[in-house]
Amino acid sequence: MKNKIAIPLENGLLCQHFGHCTEFALIEVYENKIVNKSIVIPPPHEPGLLPSWLGKQGVTYVIAGGMGKHAKDLFTQNNISVHTGAVSKNPEELVNDLIKGNLVSTGNSCDH
Repeated sequence: MKNKIAIPLENGLLCQHFGHCTEFALIEVYENKIVNKSIVIPPPHEPGLLPSWLGKQGVTYVIAGGMGKHAKDLFTQNNISVHTGAVSKNPEELVNDLIKGNLVSTGNSCDH
């Protein structure tokens, strides 16, 4: 099965505040291997916009640090799974942790 995983970035590492990232890594995984990676610039921040925008990019999974409940609900409505509370690492490390079942959660740092 092929999945496309989105990771919000700031300075090349996971951005802890999902809605304020400067770019996203979109990483495609097939048969538990990374097969493609691209960096995309998100549209200007508007509440509720990123879940539908990432859905249109073909994203099936999001790895995030902090994310508000409304955004999480919108991802669910777009059939996109979400992992919050991830630590700041480079996107390939995070995806490999996910593949191996070792993706750590430190708790969601966002409360809105």
